[in-house]
Amino acid sequence: MTDEPRWHRSSYSSNGGNCIEVAPDLARPHGVVPVRDSKNPGGAVLNLPVASFASFVDGVRAGAFGKA
Repeated sequence: MTDEPRWHRSSYSSNGGNCIEVAPDLARPHGVVPVRDSKNPGGAVLNLPVASFASFVDGVRAGAFGKA
């Protein structure tokens, strides 16, 4: 990917806990949603296919993963 991702963190993540950041701006041009650990921004990035990321978000909203 040549575009620089613009990272975003959920507004619910202001507690400094276990958070992820996503770069949804790359979904349309590249078909992926990059995801990284907010505590390690220089670490690994997972480039999830848009459909997979959407399924994950749907599962979170439906409570499929329980509460932390």
